[in-house]
This record gives sequence, structure tokens and C-alpha cells, in this order.
Amino acid sequence: MASDPLDALRLTLMQEVLPVGMAVVERVRKGGPREVLAAFEGGGADPLDRLRREGEPAASQLRETLDRLQPGLGNPVMKVEVRDVPAEPAAVEPLANTGAAAAADDPTELLEALVRIAARLDALEQRLG
Repeated sequence: MASDPLDALRLTLMQEVLPVGMAVVERVRKGGPREVLAAFEGGGADPLDRLRREGEPAASQLRETLDRLQPGLGNPVMKVEVRDVPAEPAAVEPLANTGAAAAADDPTELLEALVRIAARLDALEQRLG
């Protein structure tokens, strides 16, 4: 959870209270106060949990709408701690004077390889478009 008390309150409001409120509003809209009381009169173990589940789709839509207005408004941004982990030095093995190492030593071979690459790129560009 968030370390700042205001962020923690906002997160609780958005994730716990808002869905219950949306379910209550929907029940009042459908059947009035009797419908809201019916949620508490039922044989269910936790009426608030049932209301939370009922209101979650509407609350989710509201949070997404708020995020479109301003990112992080509906779905609070969680603060994270980022730290740099020092990389372990990689073991570098010396290259033998063959293959790629030999091409890097000889400028003419390197130039020829670059010309071949450029020609292949030109051919690819012609085929693509």
C-alpha cells in the first residue's frame, strides 16, 4: 500500500468505497431504498462484499473515464522504489585473429563488407517499396 496517508486514503476510496457506492446508487435507481436494504437482509455472509462485486464494473468504467481526463486520477499511480543494481563485469575472452577479428584489422575487408551490406539494403528497399 502507499506510504503517504493521503495516497493510501485515495487508493482505499477508489478500490473499496467507490464500487460499494456505485452498487448502492444502481440499486436506488432500480428499486429505491428497499432494493438497498434487500442487500443487507439477504442470507449472504458479507453484504458489503456483495455490493462491492456488483459495483466493480461501473466503478472500473468511472476510474477509466477519470484516467482519460488525467492519467492517474482514476487508477492511482503506485509509487515504487527504483534503484540501480551494479552489473557484474562480463568475462571478456580475447578474439583469435580469424573471422570477424581479421576483418576488423584489415580496412579493405571491412570496406568490402560494408559495400556488400549496402548493396543488400538497397535490394531490400527496392523489393519493399
